[in-house]
Amino acid sequence: MASYYPEPTNIWESLEYSSLGTSIAESLWAFPTLETIHVIALVTVFGTIMIMDLRLLGLASNEWAVTQMSRDTLPWTWGAFVLAAITGTLLFVSKASTYMVNPYFLWKMSLMALAGLNMLYFHFKTYQTVSEWDAKPVLPTGAKVAATLSLVLWIGVIFCGRAIGFTLGIYY
Repeated sequence: MASYYPEPTNIWESLEYSSLGTSIAESLWAFPTLETIHVIALVTVFGTIMIMDLRLLGLASNEWAVTQMSRDTLPWTWGAFVLAAITGTLLFVSKASTYMVNPYFLWKMSLMALAGLNMLYFHFKTYQTVSEWDAKPVLPTGAKVAATLSLVLWIGVIFCGRAIGFTLGIYY
């Protein structure tokens, strides 16, 4: 039985009323399965980032060189991030117009962008001198600032992501 959807009036409704969007939204299993995978992937992203940030802050794993820890965690971080991005995009497509008016969704996207900029600055500026401080227990202020910002921003992403689930359909 086909569902009726009105003619889309914007790009978000076009995504939502697409065959992919309606398939996910109308399926009994697709949305909850995607959401479960998304949460597991995000927990992996945050967990691996937190391991690295705690090391940069000198609060954990000080016996590990920063470069070794980065080599060990980064593949997991990026793999999980790609999975979270794919599942997040599929979740978005199923309710695009609702997400685009939800302030928690907009904050989540903004905080992720800021976390990405923080990571880029760290890797292309602060990390360039890693050979000077790699195995030291106390790291430079720039590394500590990047780690602190990272933790704050990713906690904000998680908070907003959780809030989205409780506020879908409230904002129009």
